Amino acid sequence: MGLETLPPNVVDKDEQDRALATAQYWDEQYAKSSSDTPTHEWLRGFSDLESFFQSTLPSRRSQDNPLILHLGSGDSTIPADLASLGFHHQVCIDFSTTVVNMMTERHRSIPGITWYEQDLRDMGAVVADKSVDVAFDKSTLDAMIYGNPWNAPADVKENTGKYLAEVHRVLKDDGVLLCLSFRQPHFMKPLLTTGGLWDIEVRVLGGSGCFNYFGFVMTKKRP
Repeated sequence: MGLETLPPNVVDKDEQDRALATAQYWDEQYAKSSSDTPTHEWLRGFSDLESFFQSTLPSRRSQDNPLILHLGSGDSTIPADLASLGFHHQVCIDFSTTVVNMMTERHRSIPGITWYEQDLRDMGAVVADKSVDVAFDKSTLDAMIYGNPWNAPADVKENTGKYLAEVHRVLKDDGVLLCLSFRQPHFMKPLLTTGGLWDIEVRVLGGSGCFNYFGFVMTKKRP
């Protein structure tokens, strides 16, 4: 995402939340990794999400060699888990140099997965127009959001808008964005629907009550 650097000692809640959208914060977090165990497997791991993938990827089976784009991939095992099912055309993008280098080394024996350090709001250097079959976001968008959930700050609206427009650019016309979030749909939809680019289906994926997490299955609006 490549947002501005914040002071190292943040105490205000909004500033703490804003820190999640900086490369500096994540470089420091991933530098603490001492094993192959993910330090931040947001929301749920692959075993919890496998049924969600099965229901959203049936027309994009591994033999069709779809391009799967992981947005803010971090040190999640999901690219490797998908590779074990035969998906060998995956691109992982993150703005943390530390995690990109770490994951490139960690999974160098797995064919077909490439990691890039890149700003998700401008992926033109590594992802072509209408080239992606499936884009996957597991709480990356969550990390870009802070402040009043009823009326997000102007910079949140700007950055999420640029991000979603860029994902729209790289998706094929029949592609899909799978966006996982712990935020309630009534807070997310105003951000997701900005620009009128998407048709959105919301699925409850787990948890209970206010602790549910959600899958937003997003496809390009037809003209």
